[in-house]
Amino acid sequence: MKPEEIISKGIGTRAVHAGQQPDPVTGAVMTPVYQTSTYAQASPGEHKGYEYGRVSNPTRTALEGNLAGLESAKHGICFSSGVAATDAIARCLRPGDHIVASNDLYGGTYRLFRQVFGPFGITSDFVDMSDLDKVEQAIRPETKLLWVETPTNPLVRVVDIDTLVSLGHTHNATVAVDNTFATPILQRPLERGADLVVHSTTKYLGGHSDVIGGAVCTNSDEWAEKLRFLIKSAGAVPGPMDCFLTMRGTKTLDVRMERHCRNAQAVAEFLEADPRVGKVYYPGLPSFEGHELAARQMDGFGGIVSFLLKDESIEAAYRVLSATQVFTLAESLGGVESLMNHPATMTHASIPAKERHAAGLHDSLIRLSVGIESTEDLIADLDMALASV
Repeated sequence: MKPEEIISKGIGTRAVHAGQQPDPVTGAVMTPVYQTSTYAQASPGEHKGYEYGRVSNPTRTALEGNLAGLESAKHGICFSSGVAATDAIARCLRPGDHIVASNDLYGGTYRLFRQVFGPFGITSDFVDMSDLDKVEQAIRPETKLLWVETPTNPLVRVVDIDTLVSLGHTHNATVAVDNTFATPILQRPLERGADLVVHSTTKYLGGHSDVIGGAVCTNSDEWAEKLRFLIKSAGAVPGPMDCFLTMRGTKTLDVRMERHCRNAQAVAEFLEADPRVGKVYYPGLPSFEGHELAARQMDGFGGIVSFLLKDESIEAAYRVLSATQVFTLAESLGGVESLMNHPATMTHASIPAKERHAAGLHDSLIRLSVGIESTEDLIADLDMALASV
C-alpha cells in the first residue's frame, strides 16, 4: 500500500502496516535491522537517500513512517529518548523566549525546561492547563511554546486540546502535545490542530520495557526541517535495533491499549470502592473531574491510575508500595507488566516540593501503570497490599 492509502485505514491497520514495506532485496516481511554507520556512494554526492547513520537509517525511516501514520502526520522524527525529543523542540527557541507548560507534568520535562534551558535565558511557567484563564494569564508577548500534557503525569488530568490550540495560535505560539499517556490509539492531537506531538516511545509504543526512544510527529515542513537539522547536528539518534524493537511494539499497540484500558478501569473501580483508599485519579471514573471531556476527546481512558490512601501518611504509602507481588515498584510506565511508582521520590523528585504540592501532587500519591495481566490477579494483589494499612 502507498503511504496515503495506509493513513486512510483504521488505526489497527496503521499500527501494523504504516511505514512498512517488504525488504526489496529479500522480501523479508519485517523491516531488517540495518546495522551500518555509512553507505556506499556511486560517486561523490550520488547515493540512494542514505549517507551516514547519524543522519538517517532505513530501519529508523520505517519507524518514522509508522509513527507518522499512527498520528495522521506528514513527518515523524525519531530520537534516542523522549527527553531528547523534547530537548530538540526547546533548542529551536532562543534566549528571551518563554514557555507555558502544564504544572502537572513529567518531572524530566520540568527539569529540562527550568534547569537546562533556564540558564540560557529561555523562561518557563507551569500552570494548571485545565483552567484556561490561568493559561491565558500566563501567556506573554514572548511566549513561543505551549507545552501540553493530556492526560497529565501523574494526576491524569485531561485538558481541552481544541481550546488550547486555538488559544496558542491566537498568540502565535507553537502548541506541542505530549501524547505519551494516551498514544495515538486513544487520541491524535494533530487532527485537532496541534503543531507537534511528542512521545516517549519507551512507554506504550515500545510496550515491553526493553528500549529507550522518543519521537516528534508534525505536519509542518518547517518544524520537520529544523528537527532533522538538530538530529544531524546534535546527534541524539536512536540506534537501528532500538527502532526495530519499537516497531515490533507498535504492531500490537492497538490490542495492548484495549487491554490496558480495560484493566485500568477495573482497578480504578476497585480502588474507588475500597474504604482504605481516599481518592482515585482515573479519567474513566464518572466521579473524575475531567471524565466528560475525556469521553469526548479520547477513544479510551488509558492505563494509568493514581490514588491516595485514606491514611495520607508517607509511611502508609511506603507500606503499600512495598507489599505487592504482581505490581513491581519501578520507574517508567506503559509496558505489558504492571508497575507501581511513588512520584514524589521517583519520577517527579526533580520538582521542588512546594511546586509539587501547589500542583496537587501529594507526597503520598501512588501511580499505577496497569499492565495486561489477568484483571483478577491485579485486583487481588492490590487488595493484599492495602491490607498493610
